[in-house]
Amino acid sequence: MITATDKEYLKRAVGLAKKALEAGDEPFGSVLVSNDGDVLYEDHNHVSSGDQTQHPEFAIARWAALYLKNEERSQATVYTSGEHCPMCASAHAFVGLGRIVYASSSKQLRQWKQEWGVQAGNVKGLAIQDVVHQIEVDGPDEELSEQVRLLHEQKHKSK
Repeated sequence: MITATDKEYLKRAVGLAKKALEAGDEPFGSVLVSNDGDVLYEDHNHVSSGDQTQHPEFAIARWAALYLKNEERSQATVYTSGEHCPMCASAHAFVGLGRIVYASSSKQLRQWKQEWGVQAGNVKGLAIQDVVHQIEVDGPDEELSEQVRLLHEQKHKSK
């Protein structure tokens, strides 16, 4: 269940997605929050560099592996504008991060792209639970997923 506190962190992730779009990138943003509610790390997509692995969720996993103890990782929450792709879900699980909360789902993104006539990518858009086990996952959020949809629409209709 997404709480009011979760929603505030999700809004921050959506704000980072907007920042990515303004920088000419894909609109995805993510925030890593400690068990105490401290923002530990945040980032947005950097795939416009040509490196399609530059997702914020992947960056969070790498950062957490370097700077957090196992227990801190397992108690931290990742808030993200869009559901983790299979690469990011795997990285999240491999480093032992905790809960994931997302504003919009991979299924929603696939549907939106289909509506806009955008060709599907080369990676299957699987739900996080289809990639990893034993991670608490909450999302999507109805209100914020609409904001995410508008960001993606702006990206894809500007091409």
